[in-house]
Amino acid sequence: MSTPRRFYGPWIVAASFFTFGIASGFPYYNIAFFFDYFRDDHGWAQQVVTFGPPLAVLLTIWAGPFIVPRVSPRYLIISGTGLIFLAFQWFARLGHSRTEYYAAWCVYMLGYFLAGPIPHQIIISNWYKKGRGRAMGLAYVGGAVMGMVGNKLSPYLVARMPYTEALKLMGFVLLVAWPIAFFVLKDKPGDIGQHADGEEGSVSAAELAAEPLPFSTLMSERSFWLLLIGSAASIGSIASVNFLMKFVFEEQGFHDQAARNAIWSTASSIALFAAIGGRLLVGFLADRWPRQPLMLATYIVVAAAIPMLFLIRPEHPGYVYPFGIIFGFAMGADYMLIPLMAADLFGLRSLGRAMSAILPSDTIGQYWCPNLIAQLRQAWGAYASALWVSCLVAAIGAVAVAFLPRQRPEPRD
Repeated sequence: MSTPRRFYGPWIVAASFFTFGIASGFPYYNIAFFFDYFRDDHGWAQQVVTFGPPLAVLLTIWAGPFIVPRVSPRYLIISGTGLIFLAFQWFARLGHSRTEYYAAWCVYMLGYFLAGPIPHQIIISNWYKKGRGRAMGLAYVGGAVMGMVGNKLSPYLVARMPYTEALKLMGFVLLVAWPIAFFVLKDKPGDIGQHADGEEGSVSAAELAAEPLPFSTLMSERSFWLLLIGSAASIGSIASVNFLMKFVFEEQGFHDQAARNAIWSTASSIALFAAIGGRLLVGFLADRWPRQPLMLATYIVVAAAIPMLFLIRPEHPGYVYPFGIIFGFAMGADYMLIPLMAADLFGLRSLGRAMSAILPSDTIGQYWCPNLIAQLRQAWGAYASALWVSCLVAAIGAVAVAFLPRQRPEPRD
């Protein structure tokens, strides 16, 4: 009698920790470090620098709903990280053409849509049902860990070489995801003869056989639009801080490049470290409590944390610690709860389809909101005025989430 093979799920979580961190956390939490270098090197205004990402979103948004449901998640990770690698190399070799800059962002964004959250959410959701929140939380910690690696690596490199060379070297980190995705990740338990949670019957036969809900059905449901609006608003407000933080610090007195790099590295690293706590704690609670109140609480904290950024000045650098802890904790919990709520509302089989529509909307908010704030700063004269709009956007997200179902619905699959 053969010995049953040990459940492979922990290897999936461990592999996703690294591939998600490399594909999503590392580039996303560090590309904004170079924004002031782009501005100074090419003579562009802040609005120009921050316009590349949202324009690229609109030009590549088709990738989510068109490509993702048709391709193996782990092959999406391989191809997407390759595209982000190419984008980093292109950013390092830019001329002074804005069109070229925007084109490089299109390559980056296409890679993000393919390799970022969606394939990892699908893989984790396929492998776990009972402990999905904890598994998702552990995988998402990789985004924060690799983001922190980049937070220290980017200032270290630019202190020793031109920023363009630093960008080239950082791009090679993306390729580390390839062997992990190819040799370790598996799309679903059935690929190796196992079952979700390692238990036969953990996912019912009806659930396995269920067809994804059509887009027309998803779009006809009130909960779909509330989740879409709420998540896009909250993520947009968070991104305004992540993308514009260096510009805000400069405006608040950190005029020296080295000092600005250092305070940015400290703030971002603390926020990402706190995000780990947010993801682990909320992942644990999400398997025990209704997820809507957890989501609402994190959205409220996001709105409250943004004004704390204004306290960080050269004469009061210590305020970076409470800001980073509170903002980062809410940021970590926020990102992780979206796929968990979507799985509850629309079912496991429809998660990929739902997230392929929700993630592009979230990404529009994620990249358009910073550019909106930069435009308002140009019009109003200071981020001290413009960033209050981010607080309003976060509040709108909290209101939308407040109207989602409080109790976990019955599985849709």
